Amino acid sequence: MKCILFAYTDWYLYNFRRSLAVALREKGHEILLVSPPGPYGEKLQSLGFRWIAAPMERTSLNPLRELALLSWLWRLMRKERPDVVHSFTIKCAVYGGLVGRLVKAGRVNAVTGMGYVFISPSLKAQLLRPLLRLLMRAALGGDRASLILQNADDVQLFERARLIPLEQIRLVRSSGVDCSRFLPPNDERAPDGGPLRIVLAARMLWDKGVGEFVEAARLLKSEGRQLRFVLAGVPDPGNPAAIAEETLLGWQAEGLVEWLGHVADMPTLLAGADIVVLPSYREGLPKSLIEAAACARPLITTDVPGCREVVTHGVDGLLVPVRDGEALAKAIARLQDAPALARRLGEAARERALAEFDERVVIEQTLAAYYEIVNERK
Repeated sequence: MKCILFAYTDWYLYNFRRSLAVALREKGHEILLVSPPGPYGEKLQSLGFRWIAAPMERTSLNPLRELALLSWLWRLMRKERPDVVHSFTIKCAVYGGLVGRLVKAGRVNAVTGMGYVFISPSLKAQLLRPLLRLLMRAALGGDRASLILQNADDVQLFERARLIPLEQIRLVRSSGVDCSRFLPPNDERAPDGGPLRIVLAARMLWDKGVGEFVEAARLLKSEGRQLRFVLAGVPDPGNPAAIAEETLLGWQAEGLVEWLGHVADMPTLLAGADIVVLPSYREGLPKSLIEAAACARPLITTDVPGCREVVTHGVDGLLVPVRDGEALAKAIARLQDAPALARRLGEAARERALAEFDERVVIEQTLAAYYEIVNERK
């Protein structure tokens, strides 16, 4: 079986789909990785993978540039003749799905969250939605096609919008986490071990709830609570919701947060956290939360699609209302004041990560979608 994995950044392929590529290679399948150019392409090549840089700009709306990209993809797929094209996120799913349909390849499209066009209330996003729905119907439907979604809310959304028949939707929760790499810390913090570390690890976007995180920090610090608020991640220049670097540095100068920027060693960062927070407005299924769960960290997140797939309130974490910094602050204070509760939630989160989100389970479900399409062709 020959597979093309097509993603919107080389970083995404390296950090989120490398294990899938390794599993495919170990099973004797041929793999080609495709994304816009970037430094992680060389890292993928150093691991022995074929990687090709696509002439793609994520935020481009230039018709000529987009037609050129479609033409490039068509020539690539005509040359490679893949059995399966697996495209990730909405833009790649639309383009990969359309071209894959033209060359009669099997198509697995993974939409990990609804993205800026569906989340943002901006006029630009509202104008783009009807066109995007039409393109998605054409790209996602047809024979030998499956759509992988990461949470039940998105399954219902796609079913109501009639973007694809329900029988072609596969629910695969997350891209998986290596639970042998993300481990609980060897020892728990002593009662007098200093301020608790509250960590938010994500791209620095407003719709990740970074503003609410800072608001909670301001409220709790004004109460005199001994807490360290840590932001890990960088702004995403290709996303309209990106937070300016000057704003992040301003919060740090004010003493509200510590901004670490890009963090390569996520297992160490998350295992060293006392509480991991993600007050996002909507997710597919957030990897940072399941990585923190694997580290047995207590979780606080918002009661929105994707996030509530990871946390059951009071069982393996706490849920708070979206866009509510005060509620987030109260949840953090609750766990600070009840360390036994925080420990219990963290242990339950680890058990759930092992049972539902281990990457071996996710890879097995993804390969099943591939084999189903290939067998359908035969």
